[in-house]
Amino acid sequence: MTSEERGSGGASAAEVFDAVGARYEEVFAGVPGQLAALDWLAGCLPPGARVLDVGSGTGRPAAERLVRAGFDVTGIDVSAEMVRVARERVPGARFERADVRTFEPPAGGYDAVCAFFPLLVMDQPEVADSLTRMASWVAPGGALALATVPGDIRGLDIVWMGHRVTVSSLSAEDHLRLLAGAGLEVVHHQTAVYRPHGPDAEPEEHLYVHARRPA
Repeated sequence: MTSEERGSGGASAAEVFDAVGARYEEVFAGVPGQLAALDWLAGCLPPGARVLDVGSGTGRPAAERLVRAGFDVTGIDVSAEMVRVARERVPGARFERADVRTFEPPAGGYDAVCAFFPLLVMDQPEVADSLTRMASWVAPGGALALATVPGDIRGLDIVWMGHRVTVSSLSAEDHLRLLAGAGLEVVHHQTAVYRPHGPDAEPEEHLYVHARRPA
């Protein structure tokens, strides 16, 4: 899980991820589905493609791998601490503090958008709206790589990495339906179970989606 804003009862995502900082990278290192999605993006985009990383966290692995692949990468995150860390660790990308719910993309959007777990710490209608917004930023011929924890969940209070947060999500079917409604063609989707690193970590079900906008 990475960052966007507030649920109903827990701390905001900005507060949580300011506190978690670089520790997130250690707990969620080497997520196979995320690495596969980055490989897919690297293989389907032209050199110099403009990529937006939503909920960019520490910049690793997503922004770092995409910069190394020769892309023009911008990362956005609501956590000032995550933006600070990312700027230090991935100087080849641009990072700014921004909220996916209000972010305004440049004219023409992006050749690709990647979003690895950024929509969980918000209310369910905001999850749906943010997913549609991100899809609209994908330019013709472009791609979207998405990962989330799926489920028809609204306003669930949990303890995550020592912090109380309120999370929401959508079912896998609703994610696919909203992306199709936004004009994207889903070319791959799968669910997988991942256990974060650390003695108190619980296994998570992850949904991965690769989608394209027709040229």
